[in-house]
Amino acid sequence: MNMQIRRRPQAGFTLVELMVSMAIGLLIVLALITLLINVNRNNSEMTKTNRQIENGRFAIQLLQNDLIHAGFWGPLRPATPSAMPAPCPISWNDANILGIPVFGFNSSTITANCPAFTGVQVNSDVLVVRHADTCEVGSTVCDGGTDTGPHIQVSNCSTTPSEEAYVIDSASFPLRDKDCTAIAARRKLISNIYYVSDNRLMRVELKNGTYQTQPMVEGIEAFRVEYGIDNNGDGSADEFKTTSLMAGTAVVPCADVGTACNFAANTVAVKIHVLARNLETSPGYTTNKSYQLGATTAIPDPGDGVKRHVYSTTVRLVNPSSRRERP
Repeated sequence: MNMQIRRRPQAGFTLVELMVSMAIGLLIVLALITLLINVNRNNSEMTKTNRQIENGRFAIQLLQNDLIHAGFWGPLRPATPSAMPAPCPISWNDANILGIPVFGFNSSTITANCPAFTGVQVNSDVLVVRHADTCEVGSTVCDGGTDTGPHIQVSNCSTTPSEEAYVIDSASFPLRDKDCTAIAARRKLISNIYYVSDNRLMRVELKNGTYQTQPMVEGIEAFRVEYGIDNNGDGSADEFKTTSLMAGTAVVPCADVGTACNFAANTVAVKIHVLARNLETSPGYTTNKSYQLGATTAIPDPGDGVKRHVYSTTVRLVNPSSRRERP
């Protein structure tokens, strides 16, 4: 018996079908790769922007926290100043240091007054802030008196007229407390100077009697300050002066309206402006805008593909302004 073998027809992809399916697969892979690249690019830009925002806000907060304490000298009410204090004084026995706790310079003049500065950027003002430490030496939250630099001691003894109202020294603190027997407490003298160098906010800090420069915040390209002047003695700012305007006037006498010393002696508020920048370029980013730092300074974008943003705030100098408030 002859058996006939029946063959089933073979099935599969034709060459055309195979090429079409491969093309579709490549398109899908290409779309996924493009999506992945865009996601990575967006994440990278978001990281740059977040870092810039963090740096800008931290710079503002750092300056604000120091300015709030400016002019705090414990129970002492400082006398009216007669001259501008030096930014980096050799001797601290100068009443003008207490009477003018906040003042500034522009980038072209500070280096001649204070050798601790190096590489101050053109768009950087220089801000000097001084006050006593908020804690007394010997308290549990204080430095314990380990700093060997100047401290301020205020006399609380009212029955001994021959005793000085205060002393600023590094070793001798003879003034007495309310009972006129115990030695009065002392506080470390804080002196900080801020400026911008190499796209970083820098601080020159008085530590152990010497000036030490340290970088504080990276990605800060420009720094401008405006000073709120109280013209009628009520503790409120009536007008704001830029550092350049104050530097362009006669320095003394302090009693004369319109001099730099008079402006500084009547400063009760400060506007601070910082221009923060990304640390890296953003491919394809272009802009023709300018960055406004205060009333007069507008910095055009250099077109280098780096994103920038201005951060500003106004700080009331609580201690100088509150002494002027009227009931």
